Amino acid sequence: MAAFIVGGFGAPIVMTMTATRANPNKANMYQSVVRIFATTLRPDYAVPWQSAAPQSGTGSGVIIAPGRILTGAHVINDATFLQVQKVSDPNKMVARVAAVSHDCDLALLEVDDPRLMKDVTPEQLGALPTLRDRVSVVGYPVGGEEISITEGVVSRIEMQRYAHSERSMLAVTVDAAINEGNSGGPVFKDGKVAGIAFQSLQDAENIGEMVPATLIERFLRGVREDKPLAIPGVGIAAQNLENPSIRRRCGLRDDQSGVLIIGVEHGSCADGVLAVGDALMRIGDHSIANNGSVQYRGSYRTGFDVVLGDHYIGDVLPMQIMRRGKIINVEVTLGAFCSLVPRSQYDVLPTYFIYAGLVFQPLSLDYLRTWRDWWEKAPSEFLYNYYSGTRTKERQEVVAINQVLADEINVGYERIYNVAVRSVNGVVPRDMGHFVTLVQQAQGTVEIMTSDHCLIVFEVDEARAANARIMHRYHIDHDRSSGLRAAVS
Repeated sequence: MAAFIVGGFGAPIVMTMTATRANPNKANMYQSVVRIFATTLRPDYAVPWQSAAPQSGTGSGVIIAPGRILTGAHVINDATFLQVQKVSDPNKMVARVAAVSHDCDLALLEVDDPRLMKDVTPEQLGALPTLRDRVSVVGYPVGGEEISITEGVVSRIEMQRYAHSERSMLAVTVDAAINEGNSGGPVFKDGKVAGIAFQSLQDAENIGEMVPATLIERFLRGVREDKPLAIPGVGIAAQNLENPSIRRRCGLRDDQSGVLIIGVEHGSCADGVLAVGDALMRIGDHSIANNGSVQYRGSYRTGFDVVLGDHYIGDVLPMQIMRRGKIINVEVTLGAFCSLVPRSQYDVLPTYFIYAGLVFQPLSLDYLRTWRDWWEKAPSEFLYNYYSGTRTKERQEVVAINQVLADEINVGYERIYNVAVRSVNGVVPRDMGHFVTLVQQAQGTVEIMTSDHCLIVFEVDEARAANARIMHRYHIDHDRSSGLRAAVS
């Protein structure tokens, strides 16, 4: 698995600045580019009832309207205090978040201080660049206090995994470094903002990526029109149909193409409209090739889900499928992205429940990230659920045992952790709320079966009595997160 490094604060420097350094006097052209100072307080998913220590870091941004600064979402997520500083003014100004889309790593800040706009002309948004276009990456990388300008060439335009959200979106690759502190800053082409720098590829030299102007325009239009800023999801898993035998199995002729739907997420917008076994042939105005790609904007061949980046939740998107040898045209009202294991979550607190010293929480990407190099080191069961698990009516979340807080009541269970819950008194928990209800409604004994077939048994009265002393011993205020406190007591 290729490792991406988000280029904002808190990320290690993984690339050497080797791109051509522009003339320092050109900095005067970029009075609109600001440095962002953020103090953050992030939750700790290893001990979900408390937060990690506050951290401070810097990023970059660009003024695009009076009092409005465009930057990366990873620069300001979980921020408790924000300030910005212009290249021409040593004094900092307080900022606040006006809008954010974590999916496509974009955020809009507001600053009321009139000094922000002194001698500044807001930058204009440009168009999606083309291959071999020359661009300038402007920002404040670590290692100095002054603005930095590096130049590069657009080398690739296609779907890429965004490290901040772990979703695939359209991205533009440039051969210019994006270092810690530099991301969130603008990438200019012909004097207009063509993108926002957001990440670099760890295992490659001098390769950076930017959020393209198309996604920025969608984000800003959504802010203006008060639309949902999250990128919608369809809620399907698909298999390419490059093999001629499987195409014939799906009923496709040689002149037809598409992908095979192999999973539909329960509760997604595709649920009840698309089905496992359908061949998805068209999405919107785009014909899907057998390798799962479309010809986007007439120029770039990339994954068919690139189309979702042009739409909002609630939009109706026409699709064409082959079902049992018959072509059917359907309409899907786009909804929020959903999956069995949630991707990155920001500005929210973890969900947890403590019972008899066992700490339970839903499996999520944030939980997986408590392992260093999580894509290699996390339990294989968790990784399978993350990459290949599908939400069903019976199972919409994976409830996991995070750790065991040692106490006399759980002696012998201390090694049963980082494993999923299979059942409670023979009933499969649908989600975390259902799990809490099953445990609290149990009478006599609670029997918890784990996914590796271990059995945990507690006497209900003893477990309830033990909770108070365990909470006191480990200095924990609540036995569950705020969202679960309305569960049956």
